[in-house]
Amino acid sequence: MNKSQIIQNTIQFVKETLEGAEGGHDWFHIERVYKNALLISENEKVDSFIVQLGALLHDIADAKFYDGDESIGPKKARAFLKSQLVEEDVITHVENIILFSSYKSSFDHNSHFSSPELNVIQDADRLDAIGAIGIARCFNYGGYKNRPLYDPKIPPNLNMNKEEYKKSSAPSINHFYEKLLLLKDKMNTKTGKSLATKRHLYMEQFLTTFYDEWKGLI
Repeated sequence: MNKSQIIQNTIQFVKETLEGAEGGHDWFHIERVYKNALLISENEKVDSFIVQLGALLHDIADAKFYDGDESIGPKKARAFLKSQLVEEDVITHVENIILFSSYKSSFDHNSHFSSPELNVIQDADRLDAIGAIGIARCFNYGGYKNRPLYDPKIPPNLNMNKEEYKKSSAPSINHFYEKLLLLKDKMNTKTGKSLATKRHLYMEQFLTTFYDEWKGLI
């Protein structure tokens, strides 16, 4: 089976698997990350096949929807890729991308896996977490979890560990300070950094307006 056909099969597999998923982690999220990854890849020396597979499969079973079990995503990806007769080294690489692309992996300071492909996908995924779409996704997930928009009495936790991050039920506005506003400075690639700067500014402008409206100033 040629690589182009495997990519098309992967797209179909992801669409079917994520049908009915929460709006911020559905097929359209995957599609945006895929497009971001292709854009970033234009200026990076990477294996395009691995980037495409990694982007398409990076959230095939997001741990937050599986009681925090981070093994399900890699297992689902492996089973599918084996059915497509993908080479073992590629499968292993994609498994590691799934394990280490998410923001919560940044809490694992002892992680030893890195690759140019992971850098691209990590940036592509983080871009979808900021800017206008990032704002929409933040509040969509907050609504999904029935979290308050904002509570002035609950300050952001700027020193949380991985378990605290995974179990947080804080208001949606807190998520900006605990993650979204931190992503600009965590980008790996030149293209990712450039795109993140624009999206970061949009979020800052949004927050200024949000607080002004909350206080009844405008």
